[in-house]
Amino acid sequence: MIDLHTHSLFSDGALIPSELVRRLEMMGYIALAMTDHVDFSMVEFVVPRIIKVAEELNRSQPVTVVPGVELTHIPPSQIKPMITMARDLGAALVVVHGETIAEPVAPGTNRAAIEAGADILAHPGLIDPADAALAAQNNVFLEISARAGHSLTNGHVAKTALEKDARLLINSDGHAPGDFMTREFAEKIVEGAGLERGGLDKLLANSRILLQRVGYPL
Repeated sequence: MIDLHTHSLFSDGALIPSELVRRLEMMGYIALAMTDHVDFSMVEFVVPRIIKVAEELNRSQPVTVVPGVELTHIPPSQIKPMITMARDLGAALVVVHGETIAEPVAPGTNRAAIEAGADILAHPGLIDPADAALAAQNNVFLEISARAGHSLTNGHVAKTALEKDARLLINSDGHAPGDFMTREFAEKIVEGAGLERGGLDKLLANSRILLQRVGYPL
């Protein structure tokens, strides 16, 4: 299993990074991205610490840890410079908090994230087909989410992505121990999104493609 959207105590997660990684190791994961929430106020604090954690843990345990961030509730006009800032600080993977129907995300966030070349558009809600087509063109991955609330539109995301040839992957958006997916639960999420049986392996293959692109091949 691979999870490219997780949160630690560096934002609103319940676990210190080392425990987060250890718990996923015990669940059979081979890779995760630590993508704590950031905005302009603390990105310069969070990213270097996630990088340090990833470097230390990658020396001493078998799960590949990728340093990343989730840009959260950023005004659409500021998403592009924020992505640039995060990458300049060393974030290997940039997730943008998409227009989930469960939160008051600013309209235009999905399009701004895709135009700016985010790696993953998380839980993009009722994503417009034109935005999904642009995600395919710009190689932005769209997320099928296991998180309550965000997962309500998985069916729409999956259907729209398939129609426009956009790549999908599956993540937990995990904040606490009970949030992380077993393989069996992930298969149910995939089936619940309307994807075919065996679709989980295709989504995990996409996660591997993204990991290779950002310099963490498995």
